[in-house]
Amino acid sequence: MTLREAIGMIKPIDQAIRRQAKQHWDQVAKPLESLGVLEEDIIRIAAASGSLAVSLHPRAIVVMCGDNGVVKEGVTQTGQEVTAIVAGNMAQGNSCVCLMARQAGADVIPVDVGMACHEAVPGVVDRKVAYGTKDFLEEPAMTREETVKAMEAGVNMASELRKRGYVLAGSGEMGIGNTTTSSAILSVLLDMDPELVTGRGAGLTTAGYSRKVQVIREGIRIHKPSGEDPVDALSKVGGLDLAALTGFYIGCAACGIPVVLDGLITGAAALAAVRICPDVKGYLLASHVSAEPAGALVLEALELKPAISAGMCLGEGTGAAALFPLLDMAAAVYTQMSSFDDIHVEAYEHLV
Repeated sequence: MTLREAIGMIKPIDQAIRRQAKQHWDQVAKPLESLGVLEEDIIRIAAASGSLAVSLHPRAIVVMCGDNGVVKEGVTQTGQEVTAIVAGNMAQGNSCVCLMARQAGADVIPVDVGMACHEAVPGVVDRKVAYGTKDFLEEPAMTREETVKAMEAGVNMASELRKRGYVLAGSGEMGIGNTTTSSAILSVLLDMDPELVTGRGAGLTTAGYSRKVQVIREGIRIHKPSGEDPVDALSKVGGLDLAALTGFYIGCAACGIPVVLDGLITGAAALAAVRICPDVKGYLLASHVSAEPAGALVLEALELKPAISAGMCLGEGTGAAALFPLLDMAAAVYTQMSSFDDIHVEAYEHLV
């Protein structure tokens, strides 16, 4: 499926189902809206899937993996060889997200869209577009063609999920240096100074953090990525993992699959997807608010409320894995609890 075809398939979420799901919650024998964001999440899942009968299984977390040339500028604590090591651990079921997802009843699917390693990593889905991006201080991170190809890899992973019967998706990433690229993208899309949207990532000294901000600011100055054209921004200062995630969100919307974000990096990709096609927003759910400085900013821009505020900033899709059990609990109340009519109690009313 091409990017253009996927965008053409996206329909607005079903507003009638959304209203009915809200009405159903209001009839459940408990105080109105007392499960907070979890109620809204179930409503969003119903509207996105087009069914009042909310189904949360089977589900999978897709993790886009890619390397970033900007690592050579000293913006990270570790080298890019770590990307392939962690991806390999994911394939073996030993990474953080895998251990959490196992408890949450979700599969984890790591996807290589741009790792720098030349050998295939066993168990990692091969959708490689390039062997990492370029250093965006020297040249654009990618060509526009590479960016679209990575986005289409994401689109087609969503299509594959649908073919395999998955009804709910989570999203994650693995790519050393991708807090730098995601902060650059957010600086462009939110039209904010890099310092306001940049954190220390997986751990930087004060000098390293200052260098990171400087690199982002200089890359934006050199290439002048367009805030009105997310594909242009992704190609100039983004990453292959970010581009693939952007396409994945577009693909999930095209396939009618609700999809859970993780933290800052997935949020940056989701914002790019929504800027490309605003109807994508209805298919997105926030899991947690990242401890990264721009974590709350990107969710505010997406108009999404997170269910979890736990100071998380691990990545890999761990936020989605953490949210899944909470969704299960909320869905159990939504589908199984008695109504006010069942117990012959007058229903609560919304106060004006």
